[in-house]
Amino acid sequence: MILYDHALWLLLAALIVDALIGDPDWLWHRLPHPVVWIGKLIALFDRLFNKTDYAPGTRKLGGVLTLLALVLGAAGIGAGIEALADKLPYGKILIVLIAAVFLAQNSLYRHVAAVRDGLLKDGLEGGRKAVSMIVGRDPKQLDEAGVSRAAIESCAENYSDGIVAPLVWFALLGLPGLIAYKAVNTADSMIGHKNEVYADFGWASARFDDLINLPASRLAGLLIALSAPLAGGSPRKSIACVLDDARKHRSPNAGWPEAAMAGALGLALAGPRIYPGYTVNDRYLNAKGRKDAKAEDIARALRVLIGCYALQVVVVTALAAFGTA
Repeated sequence: MILYDHALWLLLAALIVDALIGDPDWLWHRLPHPVVWIGKLIALFDRLFNKTDYAPGTRKLGGVLTLLALVLGAAGIGAGIEALADKLPYGKILIVLIAAVFLAQNSLYRHVAAVRDGLLKDGLEGGRKAVSMIVGRDPKQLDEAGVSRAAIESCAENYSDGIVAPLVWFALLGLPGLIAYKAVNTADSMIGHKNEVYADFGWASARFDDLINLPASRLAGLLIALSAPLAGGSPRKSIACVLDDARKHRSPNAGWPEAAMAGALGLALAGPRIYPGYTVNDRYLNAKGRKDAKAEDIARALRVLIGCYALQVVVVTALAAFGTA
């Protein structure tokens, strides 16, 4: 198939398309985004297999079957698109455009920048409104430092699972890998919660999402550390923070990019956080760093993010050139 002969070049093109165009509002106001369709399917499985009167074992089995259906279905769709692309005169363009849809460089930058701009233009209320679009914690409980830290943490974590992980799985398995990854990641965000409703049904999706994000989270942490000088930071200090603190995070993956960002910016990230109805009492990453983050620190995190984007283009280009040499 054409994809595997040119996968990294197609990935490079998809990265460029996403960076320049992103998710155009005019398109997705008229058509449902593919992730929306994935979400509708997950919601259907939730209604069918996660009934409150089912025994815990039955709900867990339903969750396993849901995960299998999502992975196999998504991979099958990806393989079907690749097969179709083989037959079209400009099939590679179709591959590039679909891959770009599942990357989030442009949208991540815009959403994090909106928090910075909200704080600068409209003060705390503007920042709270913008940050509520990207984090689940209670915005009314956040002061300026809390809003800023939340935006920076979201920037780091979503860089890993919204950009680096799709990049990795496309490079390894093409569109089947990319679409299957997005299906699992969407399932984790919808049903992978450790509460009474989803502890059993969402167990398989949450654990599998942890597994498939392992390589991306480590790579994301490295790229963030290497980009630290763009924010006046030190790669050495960023990497040291990862080695010391990444495993303090409750997530086996989120701690790596967040600790790297904390070390790069000299900030204390994570720590206690208030969500609607409950509080998370986590330890700080880079506990000796500043806690009084400001809008300027969000701007510094965005400079690190741009550095990561540039580095991943360099890495993909080098690997593609090496592979076709």
